[in-house]
Amino acid sequence: MNRQQIESLLDRYLKGETTTSENTIVENWLEEKRPSISPWNGLDQQEKSNWLSAIYQDLEQSRQEIPIKIVPVIKKKIPYLQFIAAAAALIAVLFAIYLQSSDKYHTHQSSALTALTVPAEQTRQITLPDGSKVWVNAGSELKFPDTFSGQTREVYLSGEAYFDIAHNPNHPFLIHTGKITTTVLGTAFNIKEDKDQHLVTVTVTRGKVGVAAGNKQLGIITPDHELSFNLLNEQVTRREVDALTSIAWQQRELQFEDVTFEQAVLKLEKRFNVKITFKNDQLKNCRFSGTEPSGAGLEQLLKVICAINDATYQTSEDGSIQIDGKGCK
Repeated sequence: MNRQQIESLLDRYLKGETTTSENTIVENWLEEKRPSISPWNGLDQQEKSNWLSAIYQDLEQSRQEIPIKIVPVIKKKIPYLQFIAAAAALIAVLFAIYLQSSDKYHTHQSSALTALTVPAEQTRQITLPDGSKVWVNAGSELKFPDTFSGQTREVYLSGEAYFDIAHNPNHPFLIHTGKITTTVLGTAFNIKEDKDQHLVTVTVTRGKVGVAAGNKQLGIITPDHELSFNLLNEQVTRREVDALTSIAWQQRELQFEDVTFEQAVLKLEKRFNVKITFKNDQLKNCRFSGTEPSGAGLEQLLKVICAINDATYQTSEDGSIQIDGKGCK
């Protein structure tokens, strides 16, 4: 096998697309030269997949590190030997693969990033150099290179964006969102960074994605599932969802699916860049569901939501809004 064939085999193994004979090849790499103390035999199939994905991503990140700053920077050469002790057989194979890569991955490089910042109450749709399409939500920022010249395609997101990634099994696509790295080959998914709630949530509409926090693999997500990571307590939450609801913001619709009044207000504040408070805190926990009518403004939305929750609102001279009412039982 050449380098690309081995990379393709590992990628397909992580995605569960390999044949029985191909599975044997990959697992024999681990069995033949594993360390004397190895976790491999005690793992189930899902744990094996997660473990392999984490190691693969470690090697990708150590091989090429794209700078975050929007200025040229010099990349550092990172030794691979530290990974060999972690999983002798698999890492020995991957280690050989990357040593055979072009010398450009082992020399000093510089790469500038372009920053797309989206104002409040707006969204932007762009096509990246590889043909991938990204919809960037209001108040968010996406940083990306003019060209993807390395073995991986990497961008940096602050806020929320929906990605439809051009398939390329030889060049994985990585999205860095704070501590979280989302890795894909070609698929469609939404990433949302909620700084108020200290959450990063990844929701998949098509294909599979791997999510990691630093060197820790958090999981692999399939369509109509999402994974949330709490940046404060590092808790991981996985659940089945209607993925189309998560990307409704692309059509400028607000979705309220069994949300509290307080959660709905946070969405309105972000969407319309306005300060909204509750005079009666008991209103905050009232729950409801609904979808924003096409083209609805803040006044129309407040009237409907307040009517549902038996509440009223008042706008102050400074533009802030206060909501009052008896609250729900």
